[in-house]
Amino acid sequence: MLPCPLCQQSNSSLFHRDKHRTYFQCDNCALVFVPSEYYISTSEEKAIYDLHQNAVNDLGYHQFLSRMFEPMQCYIQPKSVGLDFGSGPSPVLATMFEQAGYRMAIYDYFYANNPDALQQKYDFITATEVVEHLHHPNLVFKQLLSCLKPEGVLGIMTKRVLNADRFATWHYKNDMTHVCFFSIETFEWVAKQWGLILHVIGNDVVILEKNSPT
Repeated sequence: MLPCPLCQQSNSSLFHRDKHRTYFQCDNCALVFVPSEYYISTSEEKAIYDLHQNAVNDLGYHQFLSRMFEPMQCYIQPKSVGLDFGSGPSPVLATMFEQAGYRMAIYDYFYANNPDALQQKYDFITATEVVEHLHHPNLVFKQLLSCLKPEGVLGIMTKRVLNADRFATWHYKNDMTHVCFFSIETFEWVAKQWGLILHVIGNDVVILEKNSPT
């Protein structure tokens, strides 16, 4: 049995198969994932990301990111310090927060690989269109949550799995850099596993809030 890259359990079932890849779903945390044999190389992955045209002055991209930017502000204080994890070649979301008066750091494995940014503490962290690319989501969640201050919040934007029938015709799965697919049930498992409060915001955004220390 394949170990789940999120919960590490080895009780997964075949979820879907197409001409490109085979997808499994974890029976424990409900994550849908592809086996590592389907991972493309790092250079191939970066070449795909280099094609993204997300400029700071792109109003359409600003509107897309507002689905994270606007609700996040309901959970953080003015002048909070944040980290945009997986900021991409153009850190538009971080710029939006900075323009609103927040202090921001950025980290991206390909474009802003600054390990020191992952050694700091933050009031909030954003991960927009990131978690579906993770080869080791368990380790990344542990790392990001360790960077959050008490009562800090982690905002995640990713399109969610609804059911097997919808998945079969879902364009999102066809991106070869997408290897992990989350559902509400998966985020509920994440919240329970790490003692977080889950807030579901719209169709593709969740906010995970750290509990106050007792």
